[in-house]
Amino acid sequence: MSTGSENTENIGEKLGNNLRGGEVFELISDLGGGKTTFVRGLVKGSGSNDKVASPSFTISRLYSSNKLQIHHFDFYRLNDAGLMNFELGEALLDKKSVIVIEWGDLVKEILPKNRFKVSIKKTGINKRQIELSCSAQLSYLLEGLC
Repeated sequence: MSTGSENTENIGEKLGNNLRGGEVFELISDLGGGKTTFVRGLVKGSGSNDKVASPSFTISRLYSSNKLQIHHFDFYRLNDAGLMNFELGEALLDKKSVIVIEWGDLVKEILPKNRFKVSIKKTGINKRQIELSCSAQLSYLLEGLC
């Protein structure tokens, strides 16, 4: 349970501390659910000082740290993935990068089965229920979370 944006960011940061590269995150939430706040923490935890903003209008953003790059895709405004399908496919091949996808239904056919899912549901004005699910191969990301 997240009691505010600071808590949501903290969860992302703890996961970001454990990034190795090659991870894929699928963020599932309604508009304004806290996805960008989660990504802000993930980027911070990776060691990056980059300013995180929602890619809703730009479709993708790239954040860099000393050890890896984080590609943040938001497909909310697209009816068809088109060229973004190709760009995402290229990014998925880079095992030194981390991929974060919002509104992934549009590209579900190319998403790897081995991905980390983050579901965020509003349960009140400042409260969110955050559900994390991943395969055993990605369970190292959960270290230090509890």
